[in-house]
Amino acid sequence: MKDILQTIILNLVDNKEAVEIKELEGEKSVVFEVKVAENDMGKIIGKQGRLAKSIRTVMKAVASKEQKRVTVEFIG
Repeated sequence: MKDILQTIILNLVDNKEAVEIKELEGEKSVVFEVKVAENDMGKIIGKQGRLAKSIRTVMKAVASKEQKRVTVEFIG
């Protein structure tokens, strides 16, 4: 699951070295904390948060196959 998120994020940002993804796994849930460079934050969030919402939707679809809940947090 982390690999899919990492692939999506790396294709959106310019500064690929600054990307950090922390995975906090619980019993039935997973929290991903995505940290990118400040100038790439707008590219990840998109206009009115549409891109961020789309990323979360894709990750929820992947997580549902594994019977888990997923949360994606973007940290500046």
